Amino acid sequence: MSFLPLRLPQVRLPQLPSPEARATMWRSLLTFNITRIVIALVLLLYLGVSMTDNGIRTVAVNTETCVVYLLAALVFAGVGTWWKRRFVLQLGCQIALDLAVISLLYLEAGGMRSGLAVLYLFPLAGAAILAPLVLALFAASIATLFLLGESVWQLMLLQRQPPLMQAGLYGAAFFAGVLVINRLAARLIKQEELAAQRGTDLRIQQLINGIVIADVGDGILVVGDDGAVFTGNPAARGMLGLDGEAASFRLGEAPGLEPVAQAFAAWLQAPMEGAAFVTVKPYQEDAGPLRGRRDQPAHLKLRFARVDTAGVALGRSVVFMQDVSAIENQAQQLKLASMGRLTASIAHEVRNPLSAIGHATALLAEDLHGPAEMRLLKIVGDNVARVNRMVEDILQLSRKVQPNGEPLQLASFLAELKAEFCETHDLADEIVYVGDPGKSAVRFDPLHLHEVLLNLLGNAIRYASRAPASIRIFPARDAAGRTELHVQDDGPGITPEVRAHLFEPFYTTSSKGTGLGLYLARELCLNNDAKLDYEYRFDAAAAGERRASGRFVISFAQPPQAASSGGPHYI
Repeated sequence: MSFLPLRLPQVRLPQLPSPEARATMWRSLLTFNITRIVIALVLLLYLGVSMTDNGIRTVAVNTETCVVYLLAALVFAGVGTWWKRRFVLQLGCQIALDLAVISLLYLEAGGMRSGLAVLYLFPLAGAAILAPLVLALFAASIATLFLLGESVWQLMLLQRQPPLMQAGLYGAAFFAGVLVINRLAARLIKQEELAAQRGTDLRIQQLINGIVIADVGDGILVVGDDGAVFTGNPAARGMLGLDGEAASFRLGEAPGLEPVAQAFAAWLQAPMEGAAFVTVKPYQEDAGPLRGRRDQPAHLKLRFARVDTAGVALGRSVVFMQDVSAIENQAQQLKLASMGRLTASIAHEVRNPLSAIGHATALLAEDLHGPAEMRLLKIVGDNVARVNRMVEDILQLSRKVQPNGEPLQLASFLAELKAEFCETHDLADEIVYVGDPGKSAVRFDPLHLHEVLLNLLGNAIRYASRAPASIRIFPARDAAGRTELHVQDDGPGITPEVRAHLFEPFYTTSSKGTGLGLYLARELCLNNDAKLDYEYRFDAAAAGERRASGRFVISFAQPPQAASSGGPHYI
């Protein structure tokens, strides 16, 4: 014996209105009550008081009815304001009161000819808007039956000729008005609920976007066409060194953020795909709308995107920022880990066999004089020299020599360096331009700075056109007042792809390079509390435009007596 499962019929519960819709209904009921109070006052003045030859005379029945109606309207308004419960019950009582009062006044005024039948439209319209359709039609039927009954009563009992046609037309108008107003109100309520739901979804989406943007590692800034910063996520404030929720400011107002402002202005003039690389130098801003401080330079990768506002707002752009310094340092540390193990045994394991190979090559060169043999010996000798130079660079990295703490005068140092470099490479004196540093002094070991600049100039001479001033060395001041030394040539700039690996050990684009020159130069700068970086600066070009140009920049740690000295941005 088996039992079939008992399936109960599914009962679909009515969908309750949203909190926003309920609040709207209570506000509408309050408006309905206020309108009732105004109508009660007008009826009291119009029907309760009449002008005669002997003066003002009150109509007792009408006056009492209107006063009671006014007091009841005030009570209903108070109840609806302070006790927001039983909406349909309150609305039904109010509509019943309206119909009763209007019917009494209608009878007292003489029936259809008084014209007071139009007052029924007030409670019926309120019922059509606020009440269910059944309740609104019930109220309309009550009003219609009363008008028809009053007309029949006059016809049958009082032997009068009432306007039955007019009473019927009023009844038809009541039903038609209730249906039309109820449908329109229902549609408006649905639209309001839909708008409320969309607003809730939008607020939830905004909260989700806020969490994602606040937690994302890339910096995001919303900037106007005039450079005004409207908002930014915590990552952007951290990269720029802004303190907390900074007030609205413009990028151009902050000297420390000038590279970002220049990159954004250049993109606005010529929007293009790809990214821009800038370096935010150490700065401190305590005045004006900007509050920020940065103690270490940050190398940022900037990407720009235009917000399509379809003409409804001013131009907005989004700046995506990525701090590539951490990525570069991580890649550098990975290579240093393997290089450190190599450095420990490189003197005995590499230099001794390398010396033997070099000595054997020199002995063979004394006995072999054929062109083919000399070419092969030259290849061996060149590669031995290359490997020996790499070994020397690696060993030099492990020697952390304490730098000289005495201030170094740049004027005399750069003059001697220029003379030596031009003589070594047989260059005309006007090819290398050296800016006047004045009396600027920096804290840097002379031998270390000599090696760093020779390395940078050696790279520059390979790409420069050797025209007058094709190689430039000039000092400058950053936003924090620290002295910088720029090394620039007129050759093609370094691409962003190469820039991302420029200071990594063993990375080179030259077949004859070891990939350790720039890395060694940066390490020597760090050993002297200075910074070496390749930066993209924006220089004034022809026709008043600004174009990006790359250069190596050494940021010095100034001696105490020079750290507080001011000066122009470019000397």
